[in-house]
Amino acid sequence: MKAKIITSFDDAVADIPDGASIATGCWGLTSLSQNLINAIRKKGVTGLTLIVHNIVPLPMLSEEECTNLTVLLPQLKKIITPVVGLQKLGAGAFVKEYVEKGLEVEFTCHGTLASRLYAGAARLGGIYTEVGVGTILEKGKEKRILDGREYILEKPLRPDYALVRAHKADRLGNLTYWGVFREDHPVMAMAANVTIAEVDEIVEVGEIDAEHVVTPGIFVDRIVKIPQGGLGSTEQLKDVIRRQSENEFVRYLLFR
Repeated sequence: MKAKIITSFDDAVADIPDGASIATGCWGLTSLSQNLINAIRKKGVTGLTLIVHNIVPLPMLSEEECTNLTVLLPQLKKIITPVVGLQKLGAGAFVKEYVEKGLEVEFTCHGTLASRLYAGAARLGGIYTEVGVGTILEKGKEKRILDGREYILEKPLRPDYALVRAHKADRLGNLTYWGVFREDHPVMAMAANVTIAEVDEIVEVGEIDAEHVVTPGIFVDRIVKIPQGGLGSTEQLKDVIRRQSENEFVRYLLFR
C-alpha cells in the first residue's frame, strides 16, 4: 500500500500542474489549509481554477499570522464561489484588477456549491434547483419545469485536487475535524481526484474510533503534519486570537 504521509508541504503539491482545479475550505481562518496554499504559491503554477466558499482579504493580519487565499490571485484563471470579499472590507474590489486582466468569477451560492460537489462525488450528472431562478445565476444554464415549478440545472464539480484542513489523521488517511475545520472538506475530499490533508496530528491505525471518522482514508491520498506551533497550527491560531483579541472582526473570523 502506498504511503500517504508526506514530509513536506512542497512535496505534497509537487505534481499540481498548470491549469489544475482545486477545491479548498475558507470558512474563517481555522479552515484554511495555509501551508498547502503557501506551497502552491511558491510552486508558481498558473491557470488554476479555485473552488471555494469564500475568498476574502484579511488586511489586519500579517503573512506571519495567516497565509490567505488571496495570495493565489495572480495564479488563478477562474474562481467558483458564492462570496468575493465582504462589505466590511470593501466587498469584492480587491479582485477588480485581476478581473480586468481576464480572471473569470463564476458566482454560485453556498448550498448550490455544496450540492454540486456532492454531485461530483456521487457521479451524478447534475442537480436541478430553484435557487437562482430569475437572477444572474440562471444565465446560460438549462432550465426545466418539474411538477409545475421552474428549476435550473447545475453541473457537478469534480476538482483535480482538494486541500483539506483536518484535525487528526491516522496512517491510512482516516480524518477527524475540529469545529469549523470540517466545513465542506468531507465532500470536497470525496469529489476530488487527489485529496491532500493538512493536519495537527498523525496517529497510528486504530487510535481513531471508527465512529469518529468523518472522512474515510479511501478518499485521502496525502497527509502532511503541521509542525507544532507552526503556521496554521492550533497553537499558532490561539496566539493570533490572543494578540488580536481587541479586533472584533478577527474574532468573528476565528470563532465562527
